[in-house]
Amino acid sequence: MDCDALVLQLEAGVYVLALSEVTSDMGDLVGGKAAGLGALIRHGERVPEGFCVTTDAHRSGVLPEVEIVEAYERLGGGPVAVRSSATTEDLPDASFAGQHDTVLGVSGTAELIAAVEQCWDSLHSDRATAYREAHEIDQHEVAMAVVVQRMVTPTVAGVLHTANPLTGRRDEMVVDAAPGLGTAVVDGATAVDHYVLDGVARDDSGCLSAAHLDRLRAAGERLAGHFGLPQDVEWAIDAEDVLWLLQSRPITSLFPPPPANGKPLPRVFLEFGHVQGMLRPVTPMGMATLRAQITATLAALGVRVEIVDIGGRLYGDLTDLARSRSSRRRLVKLMAVDFGPRAQAVMRHVLADPRFAPTDDGTGRGAAQQAASLRTAGRAVVGIVRALARPDAARIRMFGAIAQLKARSAAPDDLRTAAERLRFVEARDDTDASDAIMWPIVAGMLAAALPSALLKGVAGADEIHAVLGGMPHNVTIEMDLALWRLAQGVGDHRRLLLDTSPDELAARHLRGTLPDIGMADFLDAYGHRSAAEVDLGVPRWAEDPAPVFAALANYLRVTDPEQGPDQRFHRAAATAEAALEELVARARRRRPVRGRLAGFLLRRARSLAGLREAGKFAGLYPLRESRRQLLLIGAELTDVGLLDHPDDIMFLVLDEVRAAVHEGVDHRGVVAPRRAVYRRELRRRSVPVALLSDGTDIEAVLPRERGDDGTLVGVGASAGRVTGPARVVHDPATAHVEPGEVLVAATTDPGWTPLFLTAAALVTETGAIMAHGPTVAREYGIPAVICVPDATRTISTGQLVTVDGAAGAVTVH
Repeated sequence: MDCDALVLQLEAGVYVLALSEVTSDMGDLVGGKAAGLGALIRHGERVPEGFCVTTDAHRSGVLPEVEIVEAYERLGGGPVAVRSSATTEDLPDASFAGQHDTVLGVSGTAELIAAVEQCWDSLHSDRATAYREAHEIDQHEVAMAVVVQRMVTPTVAGVLHTANPLTGRRDEMVVDAAPGLGTAVVDGATAVDHYVLDGVARDDSGCLSAAHLDRLRAAGERLAGHFGLPQDVEWAIDAEDVLWLLQSRPITSLFPPPPANGKPLPRVFLEFGHVQGMLRPVTPMGMATLRAQITATLAALGVRVEIVDIGGRLYGDLTDLARSRSSRRRLVKLMAVDFGPRAQAVMRHVLADPRFAPTDDGTGRGAAQQAASLRTAGRAVVGIVRALARPDAARIRMFGAIAQLKARSAAPDDLRTAAERLRFVEARDDTDASDAIMWPIVAGMLAAALPSALLKGVAGADEIHAVLGGMPHNVTIEMDLALWRLAQGVGDHRRLLLDTSPDELAARHLRGTLPDIGMADFLDAYGHRSAAEVDLGVPRWAEDPAPVFAALANYLRVTDPEQGPDQRFHRAAATAEAALEELVARARRRRPVRGRLAGFLLRRARSLAGLREAGKFAGLYPLRESRRQLLLIGAELTDVGLLDHPDDIMFLVLDEVRAAVHEGVDHRGVVAPRRAVYRRELRRRSVPVALLSDGTDIEAVLPRERGDDGTLVGVGASAGRVTGPARVVHDPATAHVEPGEVLVAATTDPGWTPLFLTAAALVTETGAIMAHGPTVAREYGIPAVICVPDATRTISTGQLVTVDGAAGAVTVH
């Protein structure tokens, strides 16, 4: 090594540390793997002796050969394991398992230096780079440390998960083991012995004895306790029957468990967010608002359910309903309209579980609650019958009530201080559900849902779906068509809108430097909307119109007038009316009484079912005003140094805002970790439909249905058959959907609907027949298959797929 290199090395910092000197807070210096090993050593666990080549060496670009050789000689030489330890490795939300290199059985200084260099190089391998991109990790911020440890020669080795990684169950551990090196288990290169440790006695079959499994379970309990999270542990047992721990990191795939609430176990929690078309996490401020709204809405329907936050998502505790003799009989049927077949399947499984057997005390409802439920039932009957009898009058009353709600939601002009604005927000009643708005919607949903039972044996589901296409009075469809008309009128600005990024167009619009294309008028009518719009913490389109410009560009790519959404909607409506007349005539011939009733309901469905979107549309007006006032409070708190950014206020709850406004409490230390958790959860692509209190993902223990030819099986929700290239979309704000492509998404809400206007078909992982996505698909006459598990992971963008809405099947070619 020359003198210049030596000087650079001395100036750079610490290059080599013994693992016994490493502490858990040294992640930036030693990387995730070494930090975890240091923590194991400090907790008294048996870890092979070793040292770490730190990130200081990697960042300076100088390989400290002298220090590495000296540390190697202190180990006594001989075979060592050389393992990558990047700063982004073994994190709570990104394990980087297998993304960086490990070199085993390294002997001699020359091999050791080469192995360290190999680990360095693996930081920028294609697979590691792609992994960081997928997890939105800054490529320029990562650095590589390298762990060198005395090589253990195992007779058996493997991996221990301290929670079941497949089902999420926290009271089960899973062990995979094989004779020899543990790489056989990690790489999947050979058959392994698989053990589930659930407290049941084990025999000595396989490569591990019952005593070995007991020792592994005890180690797993210690490690889960040490780190406070379920762990993924690599281990080895040598010829002297000594158990060595080679690594322990968080299990990153597990969904967070339900919070303990002190009630009798087990408990069952159903995910409620997909009813609103969102599986993304909700901000803390939005969570508090939504919990109150959903609880009040359910109470108005005579149902009492506790809403809890699990992983930033809304889950309802249905345990009491499942154990109630009266409620459990109708629980599965009640889920058909909003929650859909996947939720129905898991609830059937729960009701068959003896742990949820009905109890004598049911839900424990008192006389007052029963009286309230009877009053609600009476109002419901009156409201539903009025709407079915005179649907036109019901619509007039509904839109009048929405106009009044919009007017009432506006804040007074004299609000000046944060305290005044906070009083306005706190005084707003999020739980007010107007009968004039609620019961016409319920009437429309019932009118659309009941005919399938009346026409059983006379008409198939796809025929009924055809009747429900092109329905009028849908505020979201009217929004989409308004944006289409805007696209048709852009004239000479077409190339500007196609060739400029949506973000730049949005910035120019907000600065007032964009030519007038009618966007201001559109946002005046619909700027209070957005994707995930039920979350108070999400920016509205008026604040950030980039998603609208992205949708506008998609519309401008539709060059065939016959494929325009207005024409598609009119064709779907005409087809639906013709299908209605034919279906009713057939039904009346075969079953006169049922046919007449089904015809009446289907005609009322065409008058009322389109109103389904209006309830949420109305609720967005007060939500928009509350958000505006909270952001103004956030700006004031930022000015006085209590927050870093105005929108940090969305990561507080109102009690905390009150403490900041009135007592000067600094919440910046609270906001930062909540933002970090929120960003982590935004990357999660799969959210369990239902959970047990022990963390079990109920759907994971059910048998998966798949066609004999590999066809993906779901539920047909809009008739038709289309073949086209898939477009998998996780974020509608930046999606580019070409005409003729099949839109594949986890779920959709009204903020997604502009994408429907160019899509040839829709495939989603969740949903119900009358949920938002399939409803809009029917409006435009495009096929839809819902409830296709893991569709966004099984299907890739560009793959040719056939969507059969009648059969409820998706074929990947």
